[in-house]
Amino acid sequence: MKKVIILAIGMFALGFDAYVIAGLIPDISHTFQRGPAQVGQGVSVFTLFYALSAPFFASLLAGKPIKKVLLISIIIFGVANGLTALAPNFTIFILSRAIAGVGAGLFSPLAVAGSTLFVLPEQKGRALSLTIGGMSMGTVLGVPIGLYIANVLNWQAAMWVVVGISIIAACCIWILLPQVPISPPPAWKERLAMFIDKRVTITVSITLFASMASLGLYTYLAPLLGEIADVQDITLYLWAWGLGGLVGSLSIGYFIDYYKKSKPLMLLILFTLTLAIISIPIVINLPFITYVPFFIWGVMGWASQAPQQHILIGYQPKQSSAAVALNSSINYLGSAIGATLGGVIIATGAKTITLIYFAFAMMLISIMLQLLSMKKDFIGLKKKNT
Repeated sequence: MKKVIILAIGMFALGFDAYVIAGLIPDISHTFQRGPAQVGQGVSVFTLFYALSAPFFASLLAGKPIKKVLLISIIIFGVANGLTALAPNFTIFILSRAIAGVGAGLFSPLAVAGSTLFVLPEQKGRALSLTIGGMSMGTVLGVPIGLYIANVLNWQAAMWVVVGISIIAACCIWILLPQVPISPPPAWKERLAMFIDKRVTITVSITLFASMASLGLYTYLAPLLGEIADVQDITLYLWAWGLGGLVGSLSIGYFIDYYKKSKPLMLLILFTLTLAIISIPIVINLPFITYVPFFIWGVMGWASQAPQQHILIGYQPKQSSAAVALNSSINYLGSAIGATLGGVIIATGAKTITLIYFAFAMMLISIMLQLLSMKKDFIGLKKKNT
């Protein structure tokens, strides 16, 4: 597991960077004399290039030495964040966020898939959760640390912290991470087969709708809580969500390794996540338990990634990096779609509580798809035994 921790350090830098920009938007707006909406493009462009680059590079670099690719990608990511800190104008700032997204999109899926190569087969679930946990920890700590550093110094200093963590990760990968045997890259025909594999399609569709519900709703948490409970400061709710995410991402691997069946576990996660979301307006004004749905939401939302990746690696063992990259991209795509549709809903004049019902509908679709996937497996197993 020590080698997996090295990868988790790099994932921490990615999680820090992905979320800290949102908290620094006011300061960046002042620096470049741009509106918050324009500066927000820095978040969007990072996400977009992450989503686009992950599956592309996973296929293009299939069969290349994992250590070398991880090292190059974290260096690209670190240099891009240094460029963000030094950006003399808004154009360079946006360009640097795009390059950072490319580096993250290359590093993240390969780190997740590669983590399973450094452990015993019965420890794969824990390896996955520890790697993803590095990113969630960067998310939980990134925003408050970044805001504190920006308040004491400036927003550029927060970006230099990301650069520093990237350098530490690069040094650890270079010095401590061993070379691992690499399978020959699959033919393009085999890679295409992954994308038209119905099992893969259903699995990533579950990720799509769940992320549309979970991350799409998260985007509009401030206006939602302001409307249904007159909450002006959502910091504690974000902390509850973030701490839940940390617990979920770090613990889910033990459940995967213990139960050995990722699909029933995923179904339980989806059901619990749905209940957590729909209970928000019910308990929001109740003392003591008002933060509970947010904590559970964070636990289940972050815990959902490892079982999905475990399932996809089982479907496509020869293309584990590409499969994980696809799921990662779909997760970010779902977030973007959910946020966009949420914005459309609000723009129509509907109350923000409508977002709860929208998220609930998306979760029901993901649950039905999960049941369909399990039914197909059951039918396939039955045919095999007859």
